[in-house]
Amino acid sequence: MAVCSWQWTHDSTANRQLPTANSFNIRAVRDEDFVPTTVASLRSGVLDDLQLKLVTGDDGLNRVIARPRVQKPGLAFAGYYEYIKPWRVQIIGASETKYLQSLPPRLREKRIRDVAGLDISCFIVTKGITPLDEFRIESEKRGVPLFSTTAMSSTTITRTTYFLEETMAPRVTMHSGLLDVYGIGLLLLGDSGIGKSECALDLVYRGHRLIADDLVVVKRHPNDVLLGYSNDMLRHHMELRGIGIIDIKDLFGVASTRDVKPIDMVVKLEKWVEGTEYDRLGITGETYELLGVSKPYVRLPVASGRNLALLVEVAARNHLMKLQGYDSAREFTRRIDEKIARQGEALSDVLK
Repeated sequence: MAVCSWQWTHDSTANRQLPTANSFNIRAVRDEDFVPTTVASLRSGVLDDLQLKLVTGDDGLNRVIARPRVQKPGLAFAGYYEYIKPWRVQIIGASETKYLQSLPPRLREKRIRDVAGLDISCFIVTKGITPLDEFRIESEKRGVPLFSTTAMSSTTITRTTYFLEETMAPRVTMHSGLLDVYGIGLLLLGDSGIGKSECALDLVYRGHRLIADDLVVVKRHPNDVLLGYSNDMLRHHMELRGIGIIDIKDLFGVASTRDVKPIDMVVKLEKWVEGTEYDRLGITGETYELLGVSKPYVRLPVASGRNLALLVEVAARNHLMKLQGYDSAREFTRRIDEKIARQGEALSDVLK
């Protein structure tokens, strides 16, 4: 997990201090590992379909967003402030607006003032509703960005959540390759020059699909799903020593590549070292931890004459069998144990 330190900007209008996303102490609100972003990221262009219009609070665009899930603060406007989770985007729809309009003016002003004074990221008023005057006043006073959109609340929630999950997902860039082998997302590791690209090329030639070569961007999405992507500049390309840069999509067709794939297992190519103990039964099963998620891990020693692509295919097939409930190594040892047990019983009968 990235370690972040405190850095504050001062909100003179509200006499408070606000953390910036560049060095936000995520431990203050941490219940999941997300990379903090700012309200300004909502205007990056990805959400142009929502046509977000900044009504007021432009001096608060550096306010942090610490969680990708948004909120509808209906209970908070009813006085239940514990409902508000810190540093989330707040969605104001027709139900919240109508409820606030039903309150006496002083109570409405107090509820909006109290909510705006909490640790929130920004307000988004949906369905083309004109924001209440109290929202404008409090947002401007406290430096809380206030947006409006003509989109429905459900659409705004879905699009904003998806964008924030993509933007804030923990990620790491690895010197590795990623392939789709029999539907298994296989992350291929190994030292530089060990033969990762040649192995990946052989797998593509055998009909499997390349996601990334040399640099793989891995993001951890909700439910601990690890998604692997290619670096934009290197997408569909591969470097082969002695040949140069090749375009896999042009050489082998569109079916030979994919843009993204969940990572299911990790295979590491290692230089064969005489005397090193390698797993010969496959009973214990190693795991590789990536962004806090454990994946099945296979080490393949590289030596002259070994067909690496074939071995990687077998590793993927074996993993598929395990997913279907059949573990060949354990089945083999079970049969041996049963045979030994039968021989022991037969010997016991003879001794009697």
